[in-house]
Amino acid sequence: MKSRKPKDILKYYWGFDSFRGSQEKIIDALMQGQDGVALMPTGGGKSVCFQIPALAQEGICIVISPLVALIQNQVARLKLLGIKAIALTGGIPAEEVSNLLDNCLYGNYTFLYISPERLRQELVQERIQRMNVSLIAVDEAHCISQWGHDFRPAYLECGKLRELLPDTPIVALTATATAAVVDDISMHLKLQVPILVKDSFARKNIAFEVVLAEDKPYRLRQLCAALEKSAIVYVRTRRLAQDLARDLNASGYEATFFHGGVQKKEKQKRMDLWLENKVKVMVATNAFGMGIDKPDVALVVHYQIPDCIENYFQEAGRAGRDGTMAKAVLLTNKTDQQAVKDQFISILPDTAYLKKVYNKLNNYFQIAYGEGNDTSHQLNFNAFCATYQLNTLLTFNAFRILDQNSVFSLTETFTQKTLVQLLIGKEPLFDYLEQNKAIVSIVQTLLRTYGGIFDFETKINTHLVAKKTGVAETKVLQVLKQLEKDAIIEYQANESDLSITFLVPREDDTTINRFAREVKERQQIKIDHVHQMLAYVNNGKHCRNQQLLAYFGETTAHKCGICDVCKNMTPINPAAISAQILKLLKNKDHGSRFIVAALNYDEKQVLKGLRYLLEEGRIRINSKNEYELV
Repeated sequence: MKSRKPKDILKYYWGFDSFRGSQEKIIDALMQGQDGVALMPTGGGKSVCFQIPALAQEGICIVISPLVALIQNQVARLKLLGIKAIALTGGIPAEEVSNLLDNCLYGNYTFLYISPERLRQELVQERIQRMNVSLIAVDEAHCISQWGHDFRPAYLECGKLRELLPDTPIVALTATATAAVVDDISMHLKLQVPILVKDSFARKNIAFEVVLAEDKPYRLRQLCAALEKSAIVYVRTRRLAQDLARDLNASGYEATFFHGGVQKKEKQKRMDLWLENKVKVMVATNAFGMGIDKPDVALVVHYQIPDCIENYFQEAGRAGRDGTMAKAVLLTNKTDQQAVKDQFISILPDTAYLKKVYNKLNNYFQIAYGEGNDTSHQLNFNAFCATYQLNTLLTFNAFRILDQNSVFSLTETFTQKTLVQLLIGKEPLFDYLEQNKAIVSIVQTLLRTYGGIFDFETKINTHLVAKKTGVAETKVLQVLKQLEKDAIIEYQANESDLSITFLVPREDDTTINRFAREVKERQQIKIDHVHQMLAYVNNGKHCRNQQLLAYFGETTAHKCGICDVCKNMTPINPAAISAQILKLLKNKDHGSRFIVAALNYDEKQVLKGLRYLLEEGRIRINSKNEYELV
């Protein structure tokens, strides 16, 4: 392509004749060397804002992105367009990293996608300084702000790019940022008089609904029954993703699941099935969907309450990207609100707990006061918690905070656990135990403690199993190895699941006091986020769209007319509902659940219509608990 005009590039590569929203405004500013912040909703075309100015100029564009899957997806898409792009993520050998960076210097590449952690490496910094960099793009820029919903300390490394390339324009892009977060982004990236462009976050084609459902599996099946296009169902745990996908498939709905524990090849296979519409429903944990271009998602379901409005809005915004009508449904019930508090608030360690964990850790490794810096230690996390009777979730979060504040450094093996799955059925297992009675108590404890062990890989706590069985943990590990050898189970073990390198000498409370105030502030932000999310769930008086826009500082007098609140406030002609119920019952008797699912009205209004027809004597309930015409 010879033309370097932005509109010509847009037409050539993407097939569009004109830009959307503020795209052209930010592109023009970047091409003139100005810094910028682009706030655009999910599906608003953020990537075009830096890809086009990069293609219009000589040199390479460095893109910082938080997720490996997101980087790989964008690089693959650029390569399909015939654009030269390189991905530099974790897990690449040092020699290969050097070769890839040389390609950026001499290979006429247009894009270098890089994770923020890579910016810590001297080799990477040295090569970046030698590159002809036309533009720096920081995607998901809210990750740099401690006031944001997804603060990632590694993102603070992005500020080094201004020092390495002081004359190169920087653009920060995000779909979810309040005014405080925007200020934080500008400060940490050292933006110089940046242009701020903000497109309306309003999604006029998405009907936001909060649905009270005691029987959530049934309501989910109801929603899937009316589905013509694709759907995403968001859950918080891997186990629930697997359980719901299995339940939907058993009920006749094409579904699969996606989470961090799925093997790489299997992930791609499942993704392809969903992208090609061979499977309609993807049940996934919340990292799924970022950067994936699938415009025909007609339904996004949040099966559990998210931890903040930013995550909810970003995930819900993956519906209706083709401009057609779509739904974003949050299913909830009476127990959910306490559950979200338990999961996201009760496990936040306060300063006293941080001091306790730090003190116990030093004692565990017998580190003397004033010593320990630059020493590395292997740790079995569960054994450590058991030794001092520490809550594992609280301690997990305490470790993360100590890591974030450079007290010590954790290796990536921290999140790995012992995984077990039974390879044989119950009858063969009982036959095996008849021949190996010495291990019966340990196997029975496993079965009682971990119910899904027959169906899928299950994380187990070997220390807990040992405690329940009354044997040493080494004995439990021996039994697991025996079961693996005899092809009874599939077994993946991490006897030392954590490596810690202390970065400062032990000073007990003084070490923690240095950042205690910042930790308290961040914890309060997380608490506020949960309460704001719960306020949205419980607010049935104001239009959902207005509530969401107000959260992001955007006001509108226009009610959407399609959310659950607006529909409940809109007067409905009872005669119209009654007529549709009678028409539905003309050929066949039906239960109330089927009638509610079949009619495009709120459940309460349909139930009122049924009561009215019963009182009028026009319908009755038969012996099957179904409604029939009189």
